[in-house]
Amino acid sequence: MTDDVKKYYDEAAEYEWNRLSNPYSKIEYNSTVYLIEKYFPKQGHILDIGSGPGRYSLMLLQKGFNVSLLDISSNELDIAKRKIEEAGLKAEDYYCKSALELDSFENDTFDGILLMGPLYHLHDEKDRLKVIRDTHRILKKGGIALISYINTWGCLKSAVSEFPEVFEDTEHFKRYLNGDLKFSPEESFTSTYFTSPPLAIAEVEKAGFNIVSYAGAESFLAGLNIQMKNLYTYMPQIYENFMVAAVESCELPQYRDTTEHLHIIVKKL
Repeated sequence: MTDDVKKYYDEAAEYEWNRLSNPYSKIEYNSTVYLIEKYFPKQGHILDIGSGPGRYSLMLLQKGFNVSLLDISSNELDIAKRKIEEAGLKAEDYYCKSALELDSFENDTFDGILLMGPLYHLHDEKDRLKVIRDTHRILKKGGIALISYINTWGCLKSAVSEFPEVFEDTEHFKRYLNGDLKFSPEESFTSTYFTSPPLAIAEVEKAGFNIVSYAGAESFLAGLNIQMKNLYTYMPQIYENFMVAAVESCELPQYRDTTEHLHIIVKKL
């Protein structure tokens, strides 16, 4: 599975940098920044696990944090290094390794951790628990982490416009509502794992974390990809108004359970 995931991200490195700038995915980016600003410490050393091409690492460096990046793809890290240096900034370290290889980090090292991406690709619960437990171990006492999953309930909404043909077989509705979905590279963009909010929260708690809050990255705009792109093109001010409202409401219970990306904010007690 690791080889499939590495191959995908090596080949899609530039796409991953650009993705968070498109009118729909920008909701995900802005809500994530909102949560970081709300819950993370105001200074310190942050580890970005699954950093990709460094969009969030760059933002954190611009805010004055010390940042180390870890990603399975050397191509992603090359882009991150280039973008960071172009901005006149410097990261602490770049680690090209899997999130399953956190053993070399000492206990109580980081003030904050982003774990965004790796859990999207780990089919086995024991692997996901290892990553989350290692994240807990290397986080300082009182430190905050943001842990992300792909949410089956939100994907069910986006399926209406993005992949409706899958639901010709009505058994898929039950699968998405139940969560715990595992896809091969032939079935998805690479080996992927989707889950539901209750299962994700239970898994994070099982690994030893205290839940502070959780949010739906796309908020009430989940699944409205086409509509948001149209607003961005033809009504940019209204687009911005919807963006702000969605970001500020991403933690509300009526929205957070039905978005594609689930963000869980946790603390090490």
